[in-house]
Amino acid sequence: MKPYKRPELFLFFFLFLFTACNGTHYAHPTVEIKTTFGNIYVELYQDKAPQTVAAFLKFVQSGIYKNSSFYRVLKEEDQPSNAFKSELIQGGIYKSNPALIEKEPGIPLETTQKTGLKHLDGTISLARTTPNSGNTEFFICVGDQPAYDYGGEANPDGQGYAAFGRVIKGMKTVHEIHSQDSNGDNFTPPVKIKDIIYVNPPK
Repeated sequence: MKPYKRPELFLFFFLFLFTACNGTHYAHPTVEIKTTFGNIYVELYQDKAPQTVAAFLKFVQSGIYKNSSFYRVLKEEDQPSNAFKSELIQGGIYKSNPALIEKEPGIPLETTQKTGLKHLDGTISLARTTPNSGNTEFFICVGDQPAYDYGGEANPDGQGYAAFGRVIKGMKTVHEIHSQDSNGDNFTPPVKIKDIIYVNPPK
């Protein structure tokens, strides 16, 4: 799969076609994450984090999230008492198609310092290791998580993570997934993501 050289152009072209066909303009593109526990609706802030949103929508449209999973979880009670606490669920294709993660280029890190976004309750953000390494994997915050903002302590490099949207419906599902059995920071078993699709307006 060849990456788009200008992913932001792909996003704007995609939104233009959608608007032209429907005669309706929506402020933010919205995706539906379909899981075995219910559906989660997330609006994406393409005006704040254009490269991250464009790449995520490219992945959604390609169908790579079909039969993927939420596989990682952070729960406050499972974390060392001498460390900062954070709560989130992380998903993507790490379990279903890990080879593709290595093939996809990293997305330039759009830090919260650049975008003005924050890791608030329900924020969706790009998982990563080093700066500019994030691509297909994402996490959803459970509660406010300022440690993931620029300058926070969630990553030693201090750059934080690329927040790019927020749950607008389905936080009950997020909390139910977060409460599932886990071993350390791994869900046992992973929670199935049936698919992620583009929907406007949300149901």
